[in-house]
Order: sequence, then structure tokens, then C-alpha cells
Amino acid sequence: MMFQPFRDLNLKGRIPKNTLAELAIFFGVLGPGIITANVDNDAGGITTYSIAGAHYGYSILWTLIPITIALFVVQEMCARMGVVTGKGLADLIRETFGVKPTVMLLLGIIIANLGTTCAEFAGVAASMEIFGVSKYISVPIAAALVWLVIVKGNYRSIEKIFLISSSIYITYIISGLLIHPDWKFLFTQTITPSVSLNSGYLYMVIGVVGTTIAPWMQFYLQSTVVEKGVKVSEYKYTKWDVYVGCIITDVVSYFIIFTCAATIFAHGIQIETAKDAALALFPLAGEYAASLFAFGLLNASLFAASILPLSTAYFLCEGMGWDSGLNKRFWDAPQFYLLYTFLIVIGAAIILIPDAPLLTIMVLSQVINGSLLPFVLVFMLLLINNKKLMGEYTNSKIFNIVAWSTTIIMSVLTMMLVVSALIPSVGK
Repeated sequence: MMFQPFRDLNLKGRIPKNTLAELAIFFGVLGPGIITANVDNDAGGITTYSIAGAHYGYSILWTLIPITIALFVVQEMCARMGVVTGKGLADLIRETFGVKPTVMLLLGIIIANLGTTCAEFAGVAASMEIFGVSKYISVPIAAALVWLVIVKGNYRSIEKIFLISSSIYITYIISGLLIHPDWKFLFTQTITPSVSLNSGYLYMVIGVVGTTIAPWMQFYLQSTVVEKGVKVSEYKYTKWDVYVGCIITDVVSYFIIFTCAATIFAHGIQIETAKDAALALFPLAGEYAASLFAFGLLNASLFAASILPLSTAYFLCEGMGWDSGLNKRFWDAPQFYLLYTFLIVIGAAIILIPDAPLLTIMVLSQVINGSLLPFVLVFMLLLINNKKLMGEYTNSKIFNIVAWSTTIIMSVLTMMLVVSALIPSVGK
């Protein structure tokens, strides 16, 4: 069965009789898609988009159109599998392909997510240093905060907190609006592909693509769809939750890129991190725009520092057949919460080490994530086309063409990113 993104729209403009009921159901299932997509704009993602705009101006904006389509395809398949099978992605991989590939993925994702969790706490430290707060104060407080939110809450309360955190990404949109962009010029730049064979430009394009789809996202999305208990009859609403999330996250990415392009790039300033971007915006875009940009980095870092370890805990427990879930108490699912605690404590502690090799950690996590992504995408496509699992909800031929093309392109680009990360001179 092929899911058509626009089949539920009333193209004649009539208001359906059951509009209120439809909206009630939509808001009832709202959450997993929006949350998962928005976490993709974490400290590393914001840094990538900031550097893309600061170094290459508006020339990379057009890539967000195919990137959004790719995100639609992959996230929709994951959500659909969760609704139809009632099982997480790790569960399905273990049951269908065996323990060995599950354990191999498990080890890789734990290592990669630990490195990325370190990067999120580095984002907390960097954003708070802009406001004059030492990392030795901000990081321990942040670690304690995200731990308490998860361990002391339940799925419903935690989801509300995450949705509020997702809404705070509007700070980047406001920051962009404050510079009064030329919308006609932006539209022209967005729909006009700009391709350069310059190695630095290619490296940045690959980096922008590579920040869009990460292995942890697929496991987290499917697990939370299952835990939310979405029924097959309600799937069209979850599908729109996914699509709305994809659009929101890439609109935010769009604003980050053009804000840095219109200010930092226009003045020829070189930056290396999102913190550099925020500091550069103070004299160029004004105090309010810069402060909003820095606050957005703090929110994104805290948000991702909560969810990345959570996705790892879901994957490990599903893969090993252990109890998991935010609706369970600590001692009802000890492995789930102990792994979450371990990742939070280690991730924060590494950032507090003087002269910690953060760059090496980030590169290593990037390489592992890039290496795992093609395998995860292939597993997903094999699973979603398994009629014993999906019944009538397998992909149609046309949707498979789109999905496999997306997988191949994403795999090739991601492997190029891995090579670039292993050989730094490629990106120079």
C-alpha cells in the first residue's frame, strides 16, 4: 500500500463535517514525528548549518528541498512499521535477522551516541559561556536536569516537555526575521541549484545531508510510536505528525543558513562552531538576534542530550529483549534507565575534562554513524516489504523506487562523508 502525502487534503476547500474530531485525533497522536525530526537540529546540526551559511552563503539553500523529501521517505516508513507491527525497529531486526547483526548495530550505535551525547553537552557549555556561565556549572546542572526529566516522568509528561522544547526552535526563525531578509532573493536562491566541484563545498553539502538522517532517529521514532500506542486506524494522523516534523526542522535549518549567510558570510568572517556564529551575530545582527541564536543552541543541546541517550536505551533493551519504556519505573526496567544514566554521566564528565579531545570524539561518532546508516536503511526496506510483517501496508512499487533511490543516494553521500572525516584534507 502506498501512502500518499496529500490524499487527506480537501482540495475543494470544503470544511469536513468531522473536522473537530479529526483535529482531536491528530493532536492525540501528535509527538513522535515532530520531536524526532527537531532533535536532528542538535548542537552538531546547528554548527553544520551555521558554517554552511557563513562559508558558502546562500549557495547551499537549494539542497534542503531534496533533503526534506528524503527525510519524509525514511521517517514515514519507520512510523508505519511501528504502527502496523507494534514493535520497535531493534525488536524487528533481532526477530527477523538474528542476534548477531543486532549486537553489531548495538555496539556501534552505543559508541556513536556516546560521542554525540558529549557533543550535546559541549553545546550546553558553549551556549552558556556566551552568557558568562562556566561549563563547570552549566554542564552538571544540565546533566542533572535531563536525567530527572526522564527518570521521574512518564511518557505523556515527557512528551509534553519535548514538544515545548521543539517549539523553542522558533528562536532561530525570529532571529532570521530580525535581519529583514530579501524574500524574493531568497526564493530565487532556493529554487536555483548551485553546484561547485570545490572540495570544501562538496564536503559541506555532504555534511548538510549527513546531519539529516541518523541511525538513532529511526530507532527512537519507531519506539515512541509503539509506546504511544497508535492504532492502524489512526496512522494517517501520525503520518502528518511525521511530515509536519520534517518540514519544521528543515525550515529551522533554512533560517539558520540564510541568517549566517546574510550576516557572517556577507562580512567575510570565518567561524568554526555555532558559538562562533552566535558571537559574530552580536555586532552584525544586533543583540536580540544573537541572544536568540545562542539560546536556541542551548535548547537544542539540552533537547538532544535528553533524547540521544534515550534512543540508545530503547535500542539496547529492544535488541536484548529487556523491558523498556518511559511509562515504567526505574526498578521495573533497570537496564533501560541504567544505560540512560551511564550515557548522561559519561557524556557530561568527558566535557568537564580539561583539554578533552572533543573534536576526535565528534569525528569518531560521525564516522560510526555514517558507517551504520546504510545498513539501517537496508534493514528498514527489507522489513517494510516483508508481507508477513506488514500485510497490506508494504511499500508500493513506486514508493519502493523512491525509497531505494533515497537509500542509495544517502548511503553514497554518507560514505563520502565518512571518507572525508577519516581524511581531513578532503574537506579543505
